[in-house]
Amino acid sequence: MKIKSISAMEILDSRGNPTIETTVILEDGSTASSLVPSGASTGSYEAVELRDGDKSRYNGSGVLRAVENVEKIIAPKIIGLDAENQREIDKLMIDLDGTENKATLGANAILSVSMAIARAQAISEKKPLYEYLAKFNPDFNGTYQMPIPMMNIMNGGKHANWATDIQEYMIFPIGAKNITEAVRMCAEIYANLKKTIKSHGYGVGIGDEGGFAPSVSSNNEPFQLMKEAIENSGYKLGDDIVFCIDAAATEFFKDEKYILNKEGKTLDSNELSNFYKEIAKNYPIVSFEDIFAEDDWDGFKNFSTSTENKVQLVGDDLYVTNPKRLERGIAEKTSNSILIKLNQIGTLTETIDTILLARKNNMTAVVSHRSGETEDSFIADFVVAMGTGQIKTGAPCRSERTCKYNRLMKIEKELGGKSEISKFPF
Repeated sequence: MKIKSISAMEILDSRGNPTIETTVILEDGSTASSLVPSGASTGSYEAVELRDGDKSRYNGSGVLRAVENVEKIIAPKIIGLDAENQREIDKLMIDLDGTENKATLGANAILSVSMAIARAQAISEKKPLYEYLAKFNPDFNGTYQMPIPMMNIMNGGKHANWATDIQEYMIFPIGAKNITEAVRMCAEIYANLKKTIKSHGYGVGIGDEGGFAPSVSSNNEPFQLMKEAIENSGYKLGDDIVFCIDAAATEFFKDEKYILNKEGKTLDSNELSNFYKEIAKNYPIVSFEDIFAEDDWDGFKNFSTSTENKVQLVGDDLYVTNPKRLERGIAEKTSNSILIKLNQIGTLTETIDTILLARKNNMTAVVSHRSGETEDSFIADFVVAMGTGQIKTGAPCRSERTCKYNRLMKIEKELGGKSEISKFPF
């Protein structure tokens, strides 16, 4: 179905910062919109999120230039094209931008169009978005893989005024039989965590992704608080629930050293590696994300070698969903997993290609939200369609996070027996 019109507007994300929403209308009247998120602890190699820089509006963070690029530059080139030709349209926008990192038009502008076109075509074909997107997954065998959710229930780092140096403390319900049970388990633990934190005399304010952010005494203490909440919820740590972390180490890397303010320590890569391993002796941490800085390839590689590939080592800022950086990681055996964020690369098809490249090389892929989110649940359908088996989308708190979990549960109900929850491969 051909594209009839494209319009865009400036809206707000979950932090109250401007972002972009684009609406696509096809010739049969099928209409769809997409809302683009934004990050806080962003990798320096991410595609450019175009901001206006006009200090008189939103302190310079407005996105009217991105809106204008959609309506005045992108739209005239793709109106009249067949929305089914996603790859051709994405390539056209990439070529139209003409830069390596989408600095001309903005990855936020380009992605808003890319996602809206896919959603509009799905509506035109009268298919759920996950079913439509599954055509891009060559490994789809007719049974949809529901992801295990990594729920970030305690926040630190840049997402929570440095309550801890580690940015995300996540629970991972590997014992759940389906996504509905997984969400319930995590929500129960989250509710009990609030009580646990209060009982220790801490406040229960939350960070950017909905996790609690008490000013604890060390980077270890959140694990103990979560352990208590898990046990109080009737679950067994290590069997029903395990832990994951996202250190966002680039944020505390300075002058070739890692500065852990909560520990009062300045460490090199090897010392930081030992710090993580010591924590893992006491708590079942199965997934380690961005535990070194974005250019500390040796740090990642040495940790991977020393742990003998028995845990999931995830690169986020390291790879920024970019196939060129991923290719280096594959060649150097830097990690065994990649975090996937659509707005890091800027188009749907480039994101898909990165997932498939990782899968071809026996790496896992974790689809992720951003800290500045919207009520758009696109990634819920996307993770089911691509069958990556894992999703990060924050705490079971605040609608920009819960809308993804609610969408996953609706998909599972709709599919009936045609879905199964994924198995964690480590």
